[in-house]
Amino acid sequence: MELQGKKISFLGDSITEGCGTSCEEKNYVSVFGRLSGAEVRNYGISGTRIARQTVPSEEPKFDNDFVKRADEMDADADIIVVFGGTNDYGHGDAAFGTFDSHDVHTFYGALHTLCQKLINKYPDAEIVFMTPLHRLEENKQINEFGIRNVATLSEYVDAIKEVTKYYAIPTLDLYSVSRLQPEVEVLKERYMPDGLHPNDAGAEIIARRLLGFLKSL
Repeated sequence: MELQGKKISFLGDSITEGCGTSCEEKNYVSVFGRLSGAEVRNYGISGTRIARQTVPSEEPKFDNDFVKRADEMDADADIIVVFGGTNDYGHGDAAFGTFDSHDVHTFYGALHTLCQKLINKYPDAEIVFMTPLHRLEENKQINEFGIRNVATLSEYVDAIKEVTKYYAIPTLDLYSVSRLQPEVEVLKERYMPDGLHPNDAGAEIIARRLLGFLKSL
């Protein structure tokens, strides 16, 4: 796919917003824009999730979920990149659901709703997803908020791949191919110092992985 001059919208959470990088110009969206020559639009909001919550969060912006925000994005995008799921795993009260779920208060249901909404809004655009990255202590049963995780992070990754496969939406599996694994100390120090958010060097890896992926479509 030719990317020069394309309008690309990025829907995501804190990693898309740029948390962990030294400045806005170093987040993966900005780096991707420079590498590709595309016009990039960053719709990343820290702390947000794909699924809708039942109990309001202490920070209202965290409840501005991906399904809601898809309505607010510019309608003229050529490509839409969706990168989320780590916050659905990490915090919040949404159930995991099953593939047959269509309730936005479940992760599976929100994925179905989001895919359908994006397809209807952008029928001629290329829609792609990226799976969550590995994160530190991702296999703990009780997360850092004292909440029991309803599924493992790898199960959230598998759900994204399962739903996007159903809608024939290309998915870049960063969980498998990013090379970012903070359980390995040298990789944590070099690319993800807080165990979750890529730094400048980690963001560049994501940008280059995405660039190669989109060019292959």
